Amino acid sequence: MSTQAFDLISIGGGSGGLACAQRAAEYGAKTAVIESDRLGGTCVNVGCVPKKVMWNAASVAMALADASDYGFDVKVGDSDWAVLKHKRDAYIVRLNNIYARNLSAKGVTQVHGMARFVDAHTVEVNGQRMTASHIVIATGGKPTIPDLPGAKFGITSDGFFSLAQRPQRVAIIGSGYIATELAGAFHELGSQVELFIRKDHLLTHFDAMLGKSLMREMRAQGLVIHEHVVPAAVTESAGLKTLVAADGREFAGFDCLLWAVGRSANVAPLELASAGVALDGGDFIITDEFQNTNVPGVYAVGDVTGRAALTPVAIAAGRRLSDRLFNGKSERRLDYNNIATVVFTHPPIGTVGMSESEARAAYGDVVKVYVADFTPMYHALTTRKSHTDMKLVCVGPDEKIVGCHVIGAGADEMMQGFAVAIRMGATKRDFDDTVAIHPTSSEELVTMR
Repeated sequence: MSTQAFDLISIGGGSGGLACAQRAAEYGAKTAVIESDRLGGTCVNVGCVPKKVMWNAASVAMALADASDYGFDVKVGDSDWAVLKHKRDAYIVRLNNIYARNLSAKGVTQVHGMARFVDAHTVEVNGQRMTASHIVIATGGKPTIPDLPGAKFGITSDGFFSLAQRPQRVAIIGSGYIATELAGAFHELGSQVELFIRKDHLLTHFDAMLGKSLMREMRAQGLVIHEHVVPAAVTESAGLKTLVAADGREFAGFDCLLWAVGRSANVAPLELASAGVALDGGDFIITDEFQNTNVPGVYAVGDVTGRAALTPVAIAAGRRLSDRLFNGKSERRLDYNNIATVVFTHPPIGTVGMSESEARAAYGDVVKVYVADFTPMYHALTTRKSHTDMKLVCVGPDEKIVGCHVIGAGADEMMQGFAVAIRMGATKRDFDDTVAIHPTSSEELVTMR
């Protein structure tokens, strides 16, 4: 069996693997990307990109509903889910092709197939072997389906993007960002949505203000949220699903049930034992601060590591790894602190840094919190109202800002700039001394008292 030799092989053609391979190629390395599915990974195909299209569509629906309050004589019919899906899918195909062209332009070898390790520096795909001094595992994650009777009757976020028609009644099990984002898209595009959560508020891994405020907003919009529901089983009759809770309650009549209960590492096909790569208790690949695994010359980036499962994080980690390996920057690595993120709900959420509870656990009594809550000016004329909540978490006598959390219209776009300031060590005084932009929601962050 012949063996092709490379300087670097990326197993996975998603955000992290592509970024790493292309950056290495720019430095003159001979690189290859192995991908068993479509280029772009979760983000492009069943994640960020199509999700944002659906969020945009839901935002258009909300704007149309508000139009009469601004004097427009608008007659709004039902949204055409099939047309939206067709256009969204066509856009994704264009992106897949752009990724392929970019790899070709940089001289990166593309291999379509499933890779498995033969040893620490050799993989086999499609019956052919490939070897490299550096192998990067970037195979991402996959949605979790719970091991419960009838769980197969539900779909996951992957299945959401395959739906040919809009379901009438939807049950979503989960309280995290995927559950809440998809719930909002379903609801604004015409489905009746019910969320089932184990605790008493949403987004339990975020600052508590955000989850509680989002619950308030979603209920005001007409979504139903069932608290303290632990799923035990799902049954189906005549195409309709029933969720059975551990306490015996039954919730029936859903033509779509969606699991949004977490994600796991996509590592099973890789045969990592052949390379000796170590996993943690959740099957995520263990890496150090430089993305090294326990095996020299084998690295992992992105969701497969279980750290900050965000597309820009995977890209940044992949590029920095190639900077280190092929551009002489021996200390180049990603700092996982103060990573900003957005939850594309309605209204959106922007957050960076520590939650209030995390800060108090780390710093105790030297934490001071500033909050603001208001109704944005947009709603001065609308029948529909939506609230905005903001929080700054500060530490020490100079009140260094260690956390910034916003839920409200525009939070998705305003957070990037504030994240830069916080990463640079901004204090509350720095914010106070910044002249506000009026009238905007973001000015509230520099006028808090």
